[in-house]
Amino acid sequence: MFDKRFRDRISVRKQEGLYRNPLVIEKREGRFVTIKGRRVLSFASNDYLGLGASKALAARVGKHFNAFASAAASASSSRLVAGNYDTICRAEKTFAEYFGYEDALFFPSGYQANLAILSTLFETGDTLLFDKHVHASSVKGMALSAATLKGYRHNSLAHLEKRLNAVPLGNRAVVTESLFSMDGDLLPVKALGQLKETHGFYSVVDEAHAFGVLGDKGRGIAHGVADIALGTFGKALGLFGAFVLLPQGVKEYMVNFASPFIYTTALPPAHALAAVDALELVEQGDHARKTLGQVSVAMHEALTRQGFEVFGDAHILSVMMGDEERAVRVSRELLLRGILAFPARFPTVPLGKAILRLGMTALHREADIQTLVNALKEVA
Repeated sequence: MFDKRFRDRISVRKQEGLYRNPLVIEKREGRFVTIKGRRVLSFASNDYLGLGASKALAARVGKHFNAFASAAASASSSRLVAGNYDTICRAEKTFAEYFGYEDALFFPSGYQANLAILSTLFETGDTLLFDKHVHASSVKGMALSAATLKGYRHNSLAHLEKRLNAVPLGNRAVVTESLFSMDGDLLPVKALGQLKETHGFYSVVDEAHAFGVLGDKGRGIAHGVADIALGTFGKALGLFGAFVLLPQGVKEYMVNFASPFIYTTALPPAHALAAVDALELVEQGDHARKTLGQVSVAMHEALTRQGFEVFGDAHILSVMMGDEERAVRVSRELLLRGILAFPARFPTVPLGKAILRLGMTALHREADIQTLVNALKEVA
């Protein structure tokens, strides 16, 4: 019975053009990856500053894990059992200070962190007002919270204000992102701050795609408006895992009540030391941030000149494909020409609004832009 259900649903996925079959990446070298022995130019990475491909960071990471190899290459238990290493606690303080928050808490993944924040801090009687394009992990966390959910149109603070006016005063929170992972557009932070002053809501802002890149020294754009901010190590910081930046007292609450934190093995202590090293490289990354900004603008302009419908205010660009099957076909044709570009389809984006999502990095060059534009002209 179960096998038939699984087969039938996979069959439907294929018919709808929504079937997923991830490519196998054999190795990565800078902005290139190897697929089936072939070197391919990648625009599918979130390694915005190039730290994930950095030999300098790799050497530091290796040094830390080698140093812990005999005793603690793994934390081997949850933080509440025997995995609460001093290196992790110190690293969390370093991250809180750098980004300008009172506290921080590390998680094994960004998905797990969003799940923990939203399912733990909000409950029956609370109202969560959320941008309809927030990440799937935020959607899942909100669903587990038992709070009343009110979505508002993507990045429309006018619609958010209408929602706020219609919701009774009480425990209200707004859930959004500072740089949206698929649309690539920026949150109007100043306007959100003004709404917050007027309506007095709590705010949770996912800065996963902004931290490391946007703001002074990569500190993001929502500080002063976000009560809680989420960041990941797996994007601009070039590692793995995630961190949550918190106001005073909330870390204690999370440690005691957040099931996704309590019942999971902690990140290794060596990872915490590597995270601090990555943060140092982020602080020193002004040149990489400048380069990233330049290639992102150049790509946006080049695609627009060729008549493509392009969205994105920073280093994430989405090229509208519309039909799901068309997005897959174009991505497949680009791969045959030595270019990897991710076709984002429903449910990642709304049905019939499929895109090619381009992740620009500081490793990309002007010649890469022309390579992609020429290939896209041929196949799209």
